[in-house]
Amino acid sequence: MSGRHGRLGRVLVWLFFLGFTGCLLYWMFMGFGRSIRTSGSYHYNMVPFRTIGMYVLHSHSFSMRTWIINILGNIGVFTPYGFVLPYLFLWARRFVAFLLLFGCSVIILEVLQMLLRVGSLDVDDVILNTLGASLAYAVFAGLQRGLKARKSAAWYKI
Repeated sequence: MSGRHGRLGRVLVWLFFLGFTGCLLYWMFMGFGRSIRTSGSYHYNMVPFRTIGMYVLHSHSFSMRTWIINILGNIGVFTPYGFVLPYLFLWARRFVAFLLLFGCSVIILEVLQMLLRVGSLDVDDVILNTLGASLAYAVFAGLQRGLKARKSAAWYKI
């Protein structure tokens, strides 16, 4: 898409990106009854798969709602970034660049949640968030390849 329609699409994706990011920041730092605390201990988990393992191995101890929010929610909530980041930033179409941008952003958010005492820093959240965004990135990359192949096939038919 080029011209006016291409620019409009890009503007709409930027608006979605900014709006979704704003909502996500609200949910992570102020939503669900959270408030910033200046005292108390820091909560963190730096052991990969400890939290995930707890939910999987002891699934009978948790309600389905808790399980869905903590496992599937952490995978799903960041999936839009797998589409939006490579669309908006051409350099993020390389998987390593995408992973660096996304991974560093999520780590910063997790550290801020811990430091502001509105949540915990959990390496498993980083793993699940990155998994969700990476799955969406794979779909984006596949669609891009398919569109390129289709364009080149149309070119040869002329």
